[in-house]
Amino acid sequence: MGFTSEMFVVSSPISDVKTSNHDYKTLFKTARQCQQHQMVVIRRNKHPQISLYASHYHIMKRLQKATTTTTTCILKEERDSSPSFTSCGLRFVCGKKLLSELSTWRIGGPCNHFVQVFDRTQLLSAIRYCREHSIRFLIIGKGSNCLFDDSGFDGCVILNKIDFIEELKSGIYRVGSGYAFNQLGVRCSNDGFTGLEFASGVPGSVGGGAYMNAGANGQEISDVISSVEILQTDGRLETINQNDLAFSYRKSSFQDMEDLAAIVAVTFKLKPFPSAREQQKAYLTKRRLSQPLGERSAGSVFKNPEGVGVSAGELIEKAGLKGFRLGNAKISEVHANFFINCGGSTSKDMIELINLVKEKVKDKFNVELNEEIQYVSPI
Repeated sequence: MGFTSEMFVVSSPISDVKTSNHDYKTLFKTARQCQQHQMVVIRRNKHPQISLYASHYHIMKRLQKATTTTTTCILKEERDSSPSFTSCGLRFVCGKKLLSELSTWRIGGPCNHFVQVFDRTQLLSAIRYCREHSIRFLIIGKGSNCLFDDSGFDGCVILNKIDFIEELKSGIYRVGSGYAFNQLGVRCSNDGFTGLEFASGVPGSVGGGAYMNAGANGQEISDVISSVEILQTDGRLETINQNDLAFSYRKSSFQDMEDLAAIVAVTFKLKPFPSAREQQKAYLTKRRLSQPLGERSAGSVFKNPEGVGVSAGELIEKAGLKGFRLGNAKISEVHANFFINCGGSTSKDMIELINLVKEKVKDKFNVELNEEIQYVSPI
């Protein structure tokens, strides 16, 4: 690591550090003494005074002066000479992570920063780092509901890997928001509980499922949610009971929460059902026959229009668009509400195909289709 006159390293134990133009030796001596500890980088300016809280799982308190920039628990290499740096045990990759690797559509350019988080403390640390450095951030799970732009994302993509599952009581499961929704459906059905059989074969994460109120075959995730743990943008962790949440078709209270940073965990309450496993298998068989599983898709592109009595897929098919291809983006021949990346598809291809379908369905049936997938703007 190359030090400059603008960079100092100090030890991580709780301490108050005051720097001036004349105490370089003290700082570097302290740095040598803390080689086995987490470190903190301070950039010196006209008011180089700061209090540090720097154990691995502590979060830095708000700075008294905005003129000093600091990052807690960070061993940082110069940005212009290294593609990555480490903060709070988290490795941030700079400019090299392709979003196509994080999307089931396999579309998307590079993001400026990328980091994986495995628990809520790491998630909060990543969010705090982004906020303190005015970095735009996006939290994603399995990437099954996102259309990333070919230009990438001018900010930090935080990959949610909070994927634990624990059975608190019989039929009551607390599940990390990064846990695979498909696996949850299989697990609960195998255990003999009903309510999530539909999740088998559904791409995405538990957090994404709760956010979008995922559902199929007459079941919805909201039917079996007991409570949801969320992280606010100010760092507060809050547990919300099901009675205090509003759900409707592909809609949840979370979509309207301005201060929501992320869903951390969801607790489900399921009822025993001896035939749950058989029902789950039947749903999966039906899904395999009616949907292009295994293809590069993002699931349903459009929500089913309400009050029409016809699904989005049926409308697209009746408009004569099933199997239609634009560039390397194609409407599935198995299910018309699934758009496929045939190989090398760009976000431009997919956006143009989506707009074309909306226009054709509107012209033919006077029905406005609304996207279920979410486009992520690069800036």
